[in-house]
Amino acid sequence: MGFVGVTALALVAARPAAGRIGADALSAVTVRLARAAVVLGVLAVPAVLTGLAHSGDDGGYDYGAAWNSLYDGSNAGRLSGLEVTLVLAGALLVAPLAFRGGVSAATRRLLLAAGLGAGAVALGTTKFPDEVPDDWGRTTFETVMWMLHLLGGAVWLGGVAGLALLALPGAVAPADRGAFWSPAIRRFSAAAMGCVAAITLSGLFLYWEHVDGPSQLFTTMYGRVLGVKILIFGTLLLLGVFNQFWLHPRIDALRAAGDERPLRTLLIREFPVVITLETLLAMSLLFVAPFLHGSARNQAFQADAAAHSAVPLALDDLPKLPPKEATASTWALGTTETVAVVALMIAGYWFSGTIARRRAASASASAAAVPAGELVEA
Repeated sequence: MGFVGVTALALVAARPAAGRIGADALSAVTVRLARAAVVLGVLAVPAVLTGLAHSGDDGGYDYGAAWNSLYDGSNAGRLSGLEVTLVLAGALLVAPLAFRGGVSAATRRLLLAAGLGAGAVALGTTKFPDEVPDDWGRTTFETVMWMLHLLGGAVWLGGVAGLALLALPGAVAPADRGAFWSPAIRRFSAAAMGCVAAITLSGLFLYWEHVDGPSQLFTTMYGRVLGVKILIFGTLLLLGVFNQFWLHPRIDALRAAGDERPLRTLLIREFPVVITLETLLAMSLLFVAPFLHGSARNQAFQADAAAHSAVPLALDDLPKLPPKEATASTWALGTTETVAVVALMIAGYWFSGTIARRRAASASASAAAVPAGELVEA
C-alpha cells in the first residue's frame, strides 16, 4: 500500500507541481519519493513471505515452505507469486528515478505510471479469489469493493506519508515552497477526496455484509475492532477537513499575497505537524485492520448457539449464517448512498476551492493597499 501511495503521489501531484518550477525541483522531489517507493517495494517481499511462513498451524515461521509455495501450481500460489513478482517489478521500474539526472520528463512519467500499475495489481492479488466461485456476480462485486477499499486506502494513506517525506528539509528548496506546495496539495486533495469516497462506499458494503446492526459493534470482537478502525478513520477525516477547508485555503491566500515569510512559517510549523499526525494515524489504522477476522454476524450467532447448546461445541462445529442476500431495497439504499457520497465529495472540493479563491483575492487586495515600505516593516 505504501509503494502504491507514494508512487501515485509522485505521478499525479508532486511531479506536475515541481515540473512548473524547474528541472532541479522536479529532480529533487522525484528522487526522494522514488527512493521511498523502492524501499517500500523491496520491503513488501519479506512482508509477504513472513505472512505465508506464519500461515501454518504450528504457530512458527517456515520461510522455506513459504518460498516454495510461490507458483506451486495452485491458484493461491500463483497469486502469492504474482504479488511478489509484480511489487518487485514496480520497484525496479521506479528505481532509475531514485538518481538525479538522465531521465526525460516523458520517461519519468512512463516509469511512474508503469510502476504504479504493477504495484496496484500486486495489491489486488491479495483479494482476488483463489477458487472458482459459485456465484460469479456476488464474488465479482465483492472483489470490486475490496479493490476500491485497498487502492483507495493505498493512494490516500501512502500519499499522506509521501507528503510527510516531502515536508522534511532537502526536498523542496525554501524559495520554491510557495510555488510547489499550493498546487501539489490541491492536486493531492482531489485524489484524496476520491479515495475517501471509494473507502466510504466500499466500507459501507463490507459493514452491511458482516454486521447486523450497530449493537454488534459492542457485543462481538469483530465489531469492537471495526469500531476502533472507524474511530481512527473518522479522526483522519476530521484532519482532512481541517486541511481542506482551513490550511490549504490559507496557503493559497498567502501565496497569492506574495507573503512568503508567513507562508514559510506556516509550512514549517503547522503543515508538517498535521501531516505527521495523519501518517501516524494511518499506520495505526493499518495495524488494526488485520485483526478483523470472520464477521460480527457469525460471531453473535455462534455465541448464541454455544450458550443454548446442551453440550460443549468445538470451534469447527459452530454453525455459520449464510451470506446476506441483497434485495431491491438494498440496491436502492446502496445507490442512494453512492450518489450522496459522490455529491458530498464534489461539493466539498468545489467549496474548498471557493474559500481558497476568496481568501487569495482578499489577501491580494490587502497587500496591494499597503505601501511596500510599510509591508516590509510589518
